[in-house]
Amino acid sequence: MSNGLSTTLPATGYATVLPRESINGSDADVVDANVDVVNLMYAELLDIEEIAPSALGSYYVDFYLTQCLGGGFAQYVFSAPERAEIDAWIRAGLEGMGAAAHLDLFNRSVGAFDSLSEEEADAYLDGDTDLEGDDDGGVPDAVRLLEELDGDFETLLETENIVALNAAWLRSQADLLVLDDEELERHIAERVSRIPNLAERQAEAAEDELLDTPEFEMIIRELCAVAGHTLLKITMGDPNYEHEGQTALAWHFITDQGEFLMLDDEQEAVMIHPDTKEILAAVEFEDADG
Repeated sequence: MSNGLSTTLPATGYATVLPRESINGSDADVVDANVDVVNLMYAELLDIEEIAPSALGSYYVDFYLTQCLGGGFAQYVFSAPERAEIDAWIRAGLEGMGAAAHLDLFNRSVGAFDSLSEEEADAYLDGDTDLEGDDDGGVPDAVRLLEELDGDFETLLETENIVALNAAWLRSQADLLVLDDEELERHIAERVSRIPNLAERQAEAAEDELLDTPEFEMIIRELCAVAGHTLLKITMGDPNYEHEGQTALAWHFITDQGEFLMLDDEQEAVMIHPDTKEILAAVEFEDADG
């Protein structure tokens, strides 16, 4: 497409991979399987440059489709963390699978959104498009266009099925590897073994995970470590839990030894048995100066 936007997939030398059980499934099964494989590769700290471009193009086209079906182009914009990079992968994926009409619609939607002022963009993403100072009902022309394009997207799906085109594209890859579960695990492990700075990536991932972990989860993990339990799942927070005659926030969680509660105040947090009220572990909080 001659719009000045690159839709060429870079060459990386990495093959597209699909699980054997999915290859003869439905189109949705094939696309979902690719999403699962790419997510697994990301989880194992492979970077974009270490994943097959066709797999990434398929992955991000499916992301775009899912967001637009859930809440229109606004939800796609809201959900895409690095939109400029993701836009490029969607363009490349749509072109690669032959979804020319969807590629044109995507580019028009991006153009319409990028033409909005900051105020208009915020209002559009919030669903509040009745802005003052605009003729014809208060809806800016670019916002009205985006709403029309959302309708075009739904209509276009009836004649240009992205899921079918996506699945066919994945199946047609010349370097496609179809692997069973054990082979897939070994294949990803081999790719990971070639990461030159694996230790550095692992340290960064651990730091990011720590920063993203809610405080209550960190406390529960510490309590489990003190008690010698393995945390399996945090199930819910109960703000109306009755403890020693008072209402308190209690976090319910499951370990390898059963169900337990975490309660905390300004001085310490405790892990208790929900039935016997026995305290199995406690951790004290340090003050800010400590």
